[in-house]
Amino acid sequence: MSMQQGVLPLNGFSGGEVLAYRPDHLLVAGMVERGSKVLDIGSGDGDLLQLLESRGIDGRGIELSREGVNHCVAKGLAVVQGDADTDLVDYPDDAFDYVILSQTLQATRQPKVVLENLLRIGRRAIVTFPNFGFWRLRLQLLVGGHMPRTDNLPFTWYDTPNIHFCTIKDFVQLCDEIGVKMERAVALDSYGRPLRFAMPWWFWNMFGEQGVFLLSRAEKAR
Repeated sequence: MSMQQGVLPLNGFSGGEVLAYRPDHLLVAGMVERGSKVLDIGSGDGDLLQLLESRGIDGRGIELSREGVNHCVAKGLAVVQGDADTDLVDYPDDAFDYVILSQTLQATRQPKVVLENLLRIGRRAIVTFPNFGFWRLRLQLLVGGHMPRTDNLPFTWYDTPNIHFCTIKDFVQLCDEIGVKMERAVALDSYGRPLRFAMPWWFWNMFGEQGVFLLSRAEKAR
């Protein structure tokens, strides 16, 4: 499959932005063309959407929690309460240039259906998620014998919102299964830095704490 890999430059970001925003948010914002119409699913407290709008992007958002919606609205963001598993079917085809699902895929009940809806609603989709194949998680399970926890995944097994554990390798296989074109892919280490090694996927699957993917619909064979 055709794809660009590795480090995405942070050109166009001020030093203050680099310090103020999460590394994965900066990567996502760098993948979106200025002037685009964007839907951010799982907006949280609105930090990513706020960054996008500061770069001349027309952003809308969906957030499951009422508290998150209130935070977003207080910042002047156009965010409504909604559920990715049930509400995306109401959006028309090609309604947005980009649809973003940031750190939310693993918390959905039907990840495959959600991913298919992303690429129906948007001409491109950007998906980020924690990599459950990361070596520290494997080590905690192997040595400690308990469900792993990290700064990026702070929840205990009984109160975690993550119901579909996913590795980078799993996600790539899902993209292959539903015929998704991966335009760009980045794996971030535990410090939020892009891994400077290209594939094979097993390396990213072992040493990447997060995956960031820019996707589009594969062209249908004529």
